[in-house]
Amino acid sequence: MSVSRLASIPGIGVDKMGNAADAMGSGEMLRLENLDTDIAPPREAIEATVASITRDASNSYLPFLGIHDLRRAAAARVSASAGVPYDPEAQCIISAGGLSGVLNVLLAILEPGDEVLITDPAYAGLLNRIRLAGGVPKLVPLRVIGGAWRLDLEALRSAVSNRTRAVLTMSPSMPSGIVHSVAEWAVITDIVLRADAWLVHDAAMERIVYTEEPVIHPASLDGLADRTITIGSVSKEYRMIGWRVGWIVGPRKIMDDIGLVSLTNVVCQVGIAMPGAAAALSAENDGVAEATAEWKKRRDFILSEMSDLPVARPDGGWSLLTDTDALGMDPGEASRRLFDKGRVAATPMTGWGADDLAGRYLRFVFANEPLGRLADIRERVRQGWSI
Repeated sequence: MSVSRLASIPGIGVDKMGNAADAMGSGEMLRLENLDTDIAPPREAIEATVASITRDASNSYLPFLGIHDLRRAAAARVSASAGVPYDPEAQCIISAGGLSGVLNVLLAILEPGDEVLITDPAYAGLLNRIRLAGGVPKLVPLRVIGGAWRLDLEALRSAVSNRTRAVLTMSPSMPSGIVHSVAEWAVITDIVLRADAWLVHDAAMERIVYTEEPVIHPASLDGLADRTITIGSVSKEYRMIGWRVGWIVGPRKIMDDIGLVSLTNVVCQVGIAMPGAAAALSAENDGVAEATAEWKKRRDFILSEMSDLPVARPDGGWSLLTDTDALGMDPGEASRRLFDKGRVAATPMTGWGADDLAGRYLRFVFANEPLGRLADIRERVRQGWSI
């Protein structure tokens, strides 16, 4: 029998789809199930990582909170984005990947039963980390308006209670690709201040945006600098998934607690990976703009090819969602049919929010396959779903 903390934690589905696609061993299979990308990391990151393997200093537990070069680079990155000066020694901690950082933050700020406001759909890994930390995810629906996602502001206001301890944001968000508007950030700010809550911001995809709107970092908003904890990583923007390096940057008053959790939980980071991460953050050209332009082409192509289907447009990120329930198929069935008949691996959003919202959708990751391999996606979908 599972322990109680696991009772409300479903799997994420991606692992099963990935394992099934791997077992097929077929180059014909379109791999749209997992948040990978085929675009290479910055050259400087690879060179620094190769060099670090030969250095004894990289084969160490020390320093426990991350090497100084990386802490300086990460703090500078968040400072530039937020317009807030952060001290790298007192306000930045390196984590073993972004999601490890998210869990450490939640463990440092939540008491059992505290509520965390988060969108629906949301990455199941974020929802499950809230639960692991003893918190309760309070789902706030996203709505498709004009073909794109928007946050239901009335539902957000109604979700606040005396148990609200934090609002967990991600913009662009995964899996929806919503990029929060000025109006949405204004309501989020009001709620955080009114509830005396933390704003936990997952900035993993911050610059992967397909609109002309400027990036808004919540710490730049009036009253939020002392309440915003930012978690970033090299996985998405820098295309360095396998390095497992992230960072936590936030107000001085909470960083000692987060550092204590970090030391108690994962203890330290990947020693041989941190120099490469520092090099990526410090590179003259990190390749984010070029990679984003390529991902946008892939997104646009899929949106065009599937324009007759209920596909919601992502304004950022690596994935898009299709409402298969509107086509008379639950996402699990739609996924199986695509896999068996169309040779497309795609993950159902079961457990990524409420059954009647996230549970309607199937996710397509467009970051991992080049346009040449996506060329026949509409025909594959037609074959899989007989439409």
